[in-house]
Amino acid sequence: MSRWLVDARGISKSYPLVSRRDARLRALWRLLASRQAPEANQVLKPLDLRIERGQSTGIIGENGAGKSTLLKLLTGVLTPTTGSIQRRGSIGALLELGAGFHPDYSGRENLRMAASLAGLSQAQLQEKLPQIIEFADIGTYIDEPIKHYSSGMVVRLGFAVVASLRPDLLITDEVLAVGDESFQKKCISWIEDYLAGGGTLLLVSHGMYHIQKLCRQALWLKDGAVAAQGDVFDVTQAYLAWHERKRQQEEEAAHRGPVNDFAVRQHSLNGETGLAHLLLDGSRQVEIGVEIESQHDRPPVLLFGISHSNGLPLYGVSNEMDQARPERLAPGRYRFQLTLDLASLLPGQYQLRLHSMDPEGLRLFDTREVELVIRGASREFGVVRLPHVWQPS
Repeated sequence: MSRWLVDARGISKSYPLVSRRDARLRALWRLLASRQAPEANQVLKPLDLRIERGQSTGIIGENGAGKSTLLKLLTGVLTPTTGSIQRRGSIGALLELGAGFHPDYSGRENLRMAASLAGLSQAQLQEKLPQIIEFADIGTYIDEPIKHYSSGMVVRLGFAVVASLRPDLLITDEVLAVGDESFQKKCISWIEDYLAGGGTLLLVSHGMYHIQKLCRQALWLKDGAVAAQGDVFDVTQAYLAWHERKRQQEEEAAHRGPVNDFAVRQHSLNGETGLAHLLLDGSRQVEIGVEIESQHDRPPVLLFGISHSNGLPLYGVSNEMDQARPERLAPGRYRFQLTLDLASLLPGQYQLRLHSMDPEGLRLFDTREVELVIRGASREFGVVRLPHVWQPS
């Protein structure tokens, strides 16, 4: 049996710019005059993707990054502008809410139609229909027209059909974000059983919890291109950290004084100068060195803080609070050294900020930011690991 189910090579997707009348006229002129393709917007840049049997992959990214477009290409709903896709085995897809359902038909009638399109015989359908209806759990609405359903009920019906078929590859796009909590639990339980039985999953979600729980690999799409691909914890942590950096860049630097009064001239982490990123894979201790230039030779204050990639402040303290005095290297030049122990932090992405302040500790004058990545796999909640002991029963 072949190990791969989908093999995509160099696939991309572009749409012609024809939304306005003048754009449509220009596109027509290009075709008639020079036989050139019309101007296009490339929503997905060329990429390679191979889906192996038993693999569970999460696809993450902002809205408009190309996630849904990629899924539609892989399932054959769209044709790639460039590249090729080979498929093997059966594919079950839940891409758009209500896709494939007729709004005027009842849930039961839509189930019969969907099952027939999936290749089930009448005998197989009669055998599976009670299980499908039980899984959907929408009560008497099963005989009501789909157009009277809530979005959650439509998802229940669609997932129930796919669950009954148990395809070789299951592709879902934000399904778990629509259903209620009880149905989400039912879906997660089914997916876990499906994966344990050798199933293959391709999951799009904005919820990193579901991605980390159900997937072993992840693909991060950014502006239609692959930003990162690999281990699910590495990719999702990089994605969350990027979101935090983006948020910080959009905020104004409030309460910050002139940089040249107390300027951070140099910082080092574990002996390396000027680092903007630090990966901690074993030891969680960080040796920090900071040199600050004081315009009027007044001893500055150094404040450092740690925050999670989601912006949650975790800890902050200054040398003034700890009554630690800096070393005066030369007139107007001061050096701070400290050892930071991060052993209590869970794996993830964090921000270390080093702030120079006036001697009174009232104003921020300069800041250095360092992205800290703590490697490791953990399903614990929160950001810190608290010592605890389970008592034997």
